[in-house]
Amino acid sequence: MSKRQLLLLSLLSGLILSLAWPRDGFPVLMFLGFIPFLLIEDYISRHRENFHRFAVMVYTYPGFLLWNVLTTFWIWNSTEIGSLGAFLANAFFMALIFNLYSYTKRHIYGKNHGYFILPFYWISFEYWHLNWDMSWPWLNLGNAFASYPSWVQWYEFTGAFGGTLWVLVLNILLYRLILLGWNKGLLKDKVIWGTASGLLFFVPLAISLYTYNSYEEVPRPVEVIVTQANINPYTEQYTLPPREVVDRNIKLASEMVTDETDFVVSPESSIQEPIWEHNYNASPSLREIRRFIADYPKLTFIIGASTFKEYFEGEEISYTARKFRDADGYYDAYNTVFFIDNTGEYEVYHKSKLTPGVEKMPFPQYLGFLENFAIDLGGTVGSLGTDDIRKVFVSPDDSLRVSAVICYESVYGEFFAGFARNGAELIFIVTNDGWWGSTPGHRQHFSYARLRAVETRRSIARSANTGISAFINQRGDVLQESDYWVPAVLKDTINANDSITFYSKYGDYLARISAFVAVLLLLIAISISLRNRKKLTVG
Repeated sequence: MSKRQLLLLSLLSGLILSLAWPRDGFPVLMFLGFIPFLLIEDYISRHRENFHRFAVMVYTYPGFLLWNVLTTFWIWNSTEIGSLGAFLANAFFMALIFNLYSYTKRHIYGKNHGYFILPFYWISFEYWHLNWDMSWPWLNLGNAFASYPSWVQWYEFTGAFGGTLWVLVLNILLYRLILLGWNKGLLKDKVIWGTASGLLFFVPLAISLYTYNSYEEVPRPVEVIVTQANINPYTEQYTLPPREVVDRNIKLASEMVTDETDFVVSPESSIQEPIWEHNYNASPSLREIRRFIADYPKLTFIIGASTFKEYFEGEEISYTARKFRDADGYYDAYNTVFFIDNTGEYEVYHKSKLTPGVEKMPFPQYLGFLENFAIDLGGTVGSLGTDDIRKVFVSPDDSLRVSAVICYESVYGEFFAGFARNGAELIFIVTNDGWWGSTPGHRQHFSYARLRAVETRRSIARSANTGISAFINQRGDVLQESDYWVPAVLKDTINANDSITFYSKYGDYLARISAFVAVLLLLIAISISLRNRKKLTVG
């Protein structure tokens, strides 16, 4: 096989994976997408004398890069330099994992065995990519089924990592079946591998479809309104008077609010005036919302804002705190969501999973000095402050517990499940997806929320500044959704749920097991490699 053919195989994998990706792709293709990559690795392993030690990484990199570009090209709309970095770095990490898999497989099992190593390594990579400071888990394989949640109802037990495992193992089985046909293997072996492949595809699918069709929500109705003010983030969000933005959301809500409405949910960053957390009552926007809800005693208004906390004498200063430019003191900036009811109190939650490069300086404990040289690219310069816990808010009559998740946080399964584990019976998502324009970006982001509903069995109300605002039930079905780039208001009655799923309780246990096994396998491979090198040296 020529090097050109290896390159074409790599690009074929990237194309197949791209065609499988939500919202418009067909996820069955995911079960084929890694087969060309596996063929590349196998060929290079069998012809080591013709390739250098990083050849697997070199030849799989173009395919991974193509997959990244075709599925997440929309990042370019918000940050050109950042998008290039994301494409190149993410593809590099993926190709590196494939190279480590090849290295480990070759040293422990030789050329013909050890394919099971790949799922451990890949899941460990996805888990790491969920939890480090430059987190970018958008292309985790389990997300591929976001538009088809009826296929993966068992995510309530495994989370999206169960989908990653499903994809990788089935790719390996089908690849082995293709090799048997290619090399004219025994009919018995073909039957065994073919049967295993069929069972692995159809059994999880059948279990999921049965669960989907038999799942019934316990009736606990909650009436919710979501608003979509449709503020252009590039030309209006930071130039319109703050009062006008709030008034647009209130006006939309007033079209549908009644005495029976429990919640109005408005998007992330809908309040643009600076709000200092030691003096909420100074905010005209908050006072305007209070005047609105005064006519509806049971109503709670949930809305996103930018808030600031000043540190006074004697208070411990966080590592994300900034120094006042014209005064001797420190403050923190937050991406915040307010819970406003008629009790007169303000409750807030600060976004905790921050967008790298826009809301968060990577590794601030060590690189915080670089914030002095940061350039404001449309977000907040430096790192925002965060909350340490997944906050749950109790309704005034103590009958309901709810949480709000801000934007990018809805991509993180275990993080999202933490709200349910802490007692949230209903979860809201507030976001601003207008940065990406009319691209697959906002549609993919919306689709991932359907997986979170299945994992936690929580109904979700989603308020986006512009498309897609929606209601999602506990099976991941979309009950209502708005169009993109139009003002909209939706109202629906969704059910609260206080039961805790296996996944909500135990989180990403599959990933933690995989990480332990992956480290063990890599150490064994390194040990064997060093031992063999020592033998060659002695000989």
